[in-house]
Amino acid sequence: MKLKVTAVDEQLRVTYEENVHFDTDLPEFRTQGGVYVHSDRLTVTSPVLMWVKALDVILEKMKSSGFNFAQVKALSGAGQQHGSVYWKEGAHHILKNLSPDLPLHQSLKACFSVSDSPIWMDSSTASQCFSLEKTVGGAQQLANITGSRAYERFTGNQIAKIYSQNPEVYIQTERITLVSSFAASLFLGDYAPIDYSDGSGMNLLQICDKRWSMTCLNACAPGLEEKLGHTVPSSSVLGSIAPYYIQRYGFSPDCKVVAFTGDNPASLAGMRLEEGDIAISLGTSDTLFLWIQEPMPATEGHILCNPVDSRAYMALLCFKNGSLMRERIRDDCASGSWDEFSKALTSTVTGNNGNLGFYFDVMEITPEAVGIHRFNKDNKKVPDFPKEVEIRALIEGQFMAKRIHAEKLGYKIMPKTRILATGGASHNKEILQVLADVFNTPVYTIDTANSACLGCAYRAIHGLVAETSVSLADVVKLAPAPRLVVTPAAEADEKWLLTWGVRGL
Repeated sequence: MKLKVTAVDEQLRVTYEENVHFDTDLPEFRTQGGVYVHSDRLTVTSPVLMWVKALDVILEKMKSSGFNFAQVKALSGAGQQHGSVYWKEGAHHILKNLSPDLPLHQSLKACFSVSDSPIWMDSSTASQCFSLEKTVGGAQQLANITGSRAYERFTGNQIAKIYSQNPEVYIQTERITLVSSFAASLFLGDYAPIDYSDGSGMNLLQICDKRWSMTCLNACAPGLEEKLGHTVPSSSVLGSIAPYYIQRYGFSPDCKVVAFTGDNPASLAGMRLEEGDIAISLGTSDTLFLWIQEPMPATEGHILCNPVDSRAYMALLCFKNGSLMRERIRDDCASGSWDEFSKALTSTVTGNNGNLGFYFDVMEITPEAVGIHRFNKDNKKVPDFPKEVEIRALIEGQFMAKRIHAEKLGYKIMPKTRILATGGASHNKEILQVLADVFNTPVYTIDTANSACLGCAYRAIHGLVAETSVSLADVVKLAPAPRLVVTPAAEADEKWLLTWGVRGL
């Protein structure tokens, strides 16, 4: 895990990149992968001061390289979603009066009531999740309110755990921030508000009216609204950069700090999604980002407030059986060759003559299922398929599941819809052809190296003009366009509608 920085100029050209690797550049914290995995194997945390010191290190690297801080007009950032930081009573005064003679980690070393922050990998709050869902009337009702059922990594449940196990620590905490608003606070020299988009990954924010749910807050801990502060649109300008950075690094006093957000929302901005678009990352896990106008929250997947349009939403779906499943079937049915795998896809017909399969080597997230499930054209379960049929059944089944679950969350394909594909399998044109056919929409590829970091740069530019109703799409129109790879076959949609209609999928 790393802290990264990307700078772009007025033409959206990347002019500077740098990073700090937590494990190797900050070995004194003794993390593995930037985290501590505790003895129960469920609790996973990161040291807050490591994040602070990483900012010191990266700014000093930039200074040593001759980076011109005075030219920075605005900055924004992203933090790993669901992580939380706990500021001790009295920390606000220290944050507002940072000495430019000291690195941040020295000034802030005594400012945190919880030294090791719970992060997205933590799964130690099952009892708190159960309690929260019970309080509001069940998992679906919680999803209706906050966009997701209760998840162990979500901030509300992490706060509830801290309050129940260490009430004195909770009482000593004057402000709770997300990792994103924590990082923004460092640049602002003041407590930064939580933005709508990252805030909707907490099981605490009412996604429809962007207000804290008092029922959820009270279910987690007393007095929580005051400790969280208010929320703001994700494109908000929070203020000018703190005097510390002007004096120590030469930033302009006019440099603006735009609200920070979560890494997934920042990636949506970096990939420049627009209304109706889908981004699909085809990696170890397959992940979908969806731009949605009218969400229908469900107990699978997540609805978040859109980071670039406060009137819209984004949906997030994760499928654990991604590339590893594809590689296993490639090894079993195509002699370990992607060329042979692709030939099998082109030698079989769209719809696979009614043969359909769902393949889960490990317990799937969406839906919660495991095992290999094959069905013939008569909807009868069968033990095996011929190799070519198996390969198409896998790929069609994976993409059919994605479309079905996306539509359950309220996604609608529009005439202008594009699929933006990234990840390892996005280099395979035959796999992308199946994707285009299943969704009946063209598929593009896009370079998303450091997409979250690039999205932060785009959002910083957008924040300067967002109040004039200029869209992010207008702001980033000079950025390189995605590349069209495949378009759907003319008859594809009719075949899928027939298949789904007959089987009630």
